[in-house]
Amino acid sequence: LEIKAVLLDMEHDNNAKVLIMTGCEKANAFSSGGYFDLNFFKQKFSDNLETKKSMQSNDLSPRVKKDIKFWNFSKPVIAAINGLAMGAGITMILMGADLIYMAEDAWLEFNFIKRGIIAQSAMSFILPFYLGFQKAKEILYFGDKISANEAEKLGLINKVLPPNQLMKYAREQALKLIPPEGPSLSIKLMKKTMHEYFREIIIQTQELEKETNLKLYKTHDFRAAMRSFKNKKTTKFKGR
Repeated sequence: LEIKAVLLDMEHDNNAKVLIMTGCEKANAFSSGGYFDLNFFKQKFSDNLETKKSMQSNDLSPRVKKDIKFWNFSKPVIAAINGLAMGAGITMILMGADLIYMAEDAWLEFNFIKRGIIAQSAMSFILPFYLGFQKAKEILYFGDKISANEAEKLGLINKVLPPNQLMKYAREQALKLIPPEGPSLSIKLMKKTMHEYFREIIIQTQELEKETNLKLYKTHDFRAAMRSFKNKKTTKFKGR
């Protein structure tokens, strides 16, 4: 909700030229991703008639709409990843950020598979497009941690920096994108041109991911993963 509000405000603020996103410095974290509550899902996928109607009426569409707003956002977005970025905390950035910089001690984790679900934010298209199918599948199938240096080698991010230089560098790059150093209108239209071509496939992929996860949220494996996560234990999946 906060991101949605920021995007809306900035889009209509002529004085705001570049969005820089970073995490809490004290927590040494960028984002731990989405919040899952097993009780919520028990209620969401009960046999209650109203619940079923809710599920069938694009229940996860708000996420899709938020991601598309990010994709359509006309101004440059710089992500300064200062610590862990997990789950939706990294997929959202790969979809919406134009430039991504990471601190040397930061790391990424596409941990969806460990929860018995699939990645969202059109990662089923974006990661293979960036990396090729084999590497994308390896990352999504296993959900292992990815160091900042590995992320740079893969081409997922632009640059790795010492932690104490991360925000300074992000701000310096932002200034290069706006007058007097940068032609902000040209950059804005360049971004629009790049993103326009892929908009429909981004939307279609998100809809497929949404439908897939609606099925997976009702499985034994998802419930087992949520209980294990809560109890800090290793999940024993059964493939059902």
